Amino acid sequence: MGFYSREELEKLDFKNIGNNVLISDKVSIYNPKSISIGSNVRIDDFCIISAGENGIEIGNYVHIACYVSLIGSELIKLNDFVGISSKTAVYSSSDDYSGNFLTGPTIPNEYKNVHNSPVLFESHSIIGAGSVILPGVTIGEGTAIGAMSLVTKNVDSWGIYIGSPLKYIKKRNKDMLKFIELLPK
Repeated sequence: MGFYSREELEKLDFKNIGNNVLISDKVSIYNPKSISIGSNVRIDDFCIISAGENGIEIGNYVHIACYVSLIGSELIKLNDFVGISSKTAVYSSSDDYSGNFLTGPTIPNEYKNVHNSPVLFESHSIIGAGSVILPGVTIGEGTAIGAMSLVTKNVDSWGIYIGSPLKYIKKRNKDMLKFIELLPK
């Protein structure tokens, strides 16, 4: 895996970019002027980071694994210590699939009914491989979403959830928080 150099990242003209940022040179980035990236961030091969008019905000100590998609016209915000596993798709926009409207990017807006709503990942949340996160969802602080899950509504903090439909399994331990003070400043 090859990563962009610091000079190459600066030429992409992100809104903001922190220190120690590793972005694979195989990532597709759209509208970088609306993307803010904190420090100690890694984005792996074959991701699609497509910011709409309200942007994408990525905090500190964030990992986005290979084949992840962050797409939509509303804000997608990943707070500090978020991890998103391979092949997860995050959407802040979605077509209306009821059959009452046309769908797709080639259709004029007056014939579509697109739902746009921000997606928020609170600090220390992690998402398992192959999950789908739909518009308007907040993943609570410290929450773990199991692999292959479909998240259509907000989930509470410090829980472990899995499945489609999504089900609460149990509380997640908070012991990890004691290590934050030990991280380099």
